[in-house]
Formats: sequence, structure tokens, C-alpha cells
Amino acid sequence: MATKSLKARNNDIANTSRQMEILSSGIFANGELPTFAAKIKETGHFPLRPKKLEILQINLGYMCNQVCEHCHVDAGPDRKEIMTVETMQQCLEVIKKTEAHTLDLTGGAPEMNPNFRWFVEEASKAGIKDFIVRSNLTIIRANKKYYDLPEFFKKHNVHVVSSMPHWTRGKTDKQRGEGVFDKSIKALQELNAVGYGMPGSNLKLDLVYNPSGAFLPGDQMALENDFKKALKEDFDIDFHSLFAITNLPISRFLDYLIASENYEDYMHSLLDAYNPEAVKNVMCTNTISISWEGWLFDCDFNQMLNLKVASKVKHVSDYREELLQDRNIIINQHCYGCTAGAGSSCQGVVA
Repeated sequence: MATKSLKARNNDIANTSRQMEILSSGIFANGELPTFAAKIKETGHFPLRPKKLEILQINLGYMCNQVCEHCHVDAGPDRKEIMTVETMQQCLEVIKKTEAHTLDLTGGAPEMNPNFRWFVEEASKAGIKDFIVRSNLTIIRANKKYYDLPEFFKKHNVHVVSSMPHWTRGKTDKQRGEGVFDKSIKALQELNAVGYGMPGSNLKLDLVYNPSGAFLPGDQMALENDFKKALKEDFDIDFHSLFAITNLPISRFLDYLIASENYEDYMHSLLDAYNPEAVKNVMCTNTISISWEGWLFDCDFNQMLNLKVASKVKHVSDYREELLQDRNIIINQHCYGCTAGAGSSCQGVVA
């Protein structure tokens, strides 16, 4: 198993505890923020319970070739947490038995796990209907050993979901780092060249947009139209769908909100945009998130706050779907981000 120094682990624990303390305190100058539990009680959705499991989301590690300023995983080149083959084997046993129709591989940059290709090859044999890899695009151009990723994805009919903050260089590089835009454009063109994202193609290519500041995303369909028009006109790039995702107040984004003195206003913005219809379809109700160490979570946001599932089954090695389905979902103030406006999930809006 990949290990961290005791000092690094203690720092992570201290930072998670600090963030939980901040989130759990709803006392603001402009009035107290009701707990998320109290809010969903008002609309008859408490306790939040799982529905039929549809998505198994597996984090292959926090290592990434980028350091994006709002990354909720706090990923980067210095992160050494990587899922081992042993844990992957345990995940494969679950994949073979689960009734979930979607396997969603994420990171960090999941492609940087040294056993990524082996895992994709083995998991692709399990009959999953929608096999997603969440790519930051620039990994395809990061090193020669990744140059053939578009062909590898095509071979295994992987559904590629890619981060793309904006259709302009300035806004993209501001959020993701200098040079990210040009590398992302090149990667999208290479994916198009092997058939991804093209009209009528079964090789699915979707983009993910999240705001660069302390505000909620705009209308998902309007954003998709703007992206498609700009990328086609400027770079002859095609893609299928765009997912607009709300930034949740955790990890780097929470640190940004506090440093920029926007935390209170942002939390009240999420509260003001609360949509009870979105609560019905939040992703934690149809998803199980598995960490690089094999721990089980209701979603990858809870994973970053170390809020494990409220079940006797807490690790993939003990996985029992029927027991996991009989649980209450762990919630906290960050959950307001998933229920604001049209709602937000790893698959985009939910209402």
C-alpha cells in the first residue's frame, strides 16, 4: 500500500478536522445558517436514504499532473496516495457482483496509477454498461507514455469525461495552470481524431465545467451550447454533453472562500438557491464512492472529509450491497452545494 509520512498524515487529519469544524459552525454575521439536516426535514427528505445502486465510483489515487486551484481532492504531483493492486482486486470482485450499471474511475489523474491500464482491461470484462474515466485532458500530452491513451480508451469503449473550465485560454489557465488550455485543446483534437465526441459516434466524450469563483454555475444547456459553438468555430472540436458542477465548500475551494472572505456569502447563496426537487436525485442516493485505500463513502465529497458510510460495511474487502443499501446517508453543510439551483452531481444537474 502507498504510504505517507506520519507528519503528512497528521497534517491531513488536522486539516480535515479544521474544515469539518468550519462547516459544522453555521453562525454567521448575517444570520445563522440552518443545518442541512434541518433544511431537508422541512421538505420531507430526512433521513436521506439510498435508492437502487447505479454507480460505483472508484478513486485510483490523488496523484495528478495538475494543481487546480479549486480541486476538491487537493490533488497534485506531490500526492503519493495510489490504489494498490490488492485493493484493485477487491474492487474487481465487487464490480463482478454489483448490479450497478456504471463504473466511474476518478483521481487525481486516474491514468497516473501505474496499474491503471491493467485495471481498465480487467474491469472492462465485467459487463459494465457505462465505463467512465474522468480525465483532465492534459495527461494525454504530459508524457510520451500517455500519448496513446485515446487509442487505449477507444479499444475498451471507455466513456471519457474531461475537465474543461472554459473555451478561452485566459479563464482556463487561471483556474488550472499556465499552458493547460493549449494542451487540453490538443488532447480534445486527438480524441476527436479517433472518433470520440463526433456526431453519431458511440465513443462518448463529455466535458465538465465548474465556476472559477465564488458563484454558482449558469444554466447547463446554455453553457453547453456556448462551449460547442466556441470550440467548433475556433478549433473544430466536437463533444457530446457538458456537465455543469457546483463547487462544494471543501478542500482548496473552502480555503479559497475563507481567504477571499467569500465563505459566508457563498454559503448563503447555496441556501437561497436550495431546491427540494434536487434533493430527490442527489448522487449519494445512487452511488457508492471507494477511496484509494478501499474505504466506502456516500460520495467523493464525503471521502475528502473522511465521512465513511454509516454501515457495518465500511471497506471494499467486506462489501455487501444489501447491507449498504440499509443505511442513512451522512450529510453536512457542504451538501447544500448539491441541492442548489438545478442541483449538482458528477453527471451534471439533477433537477
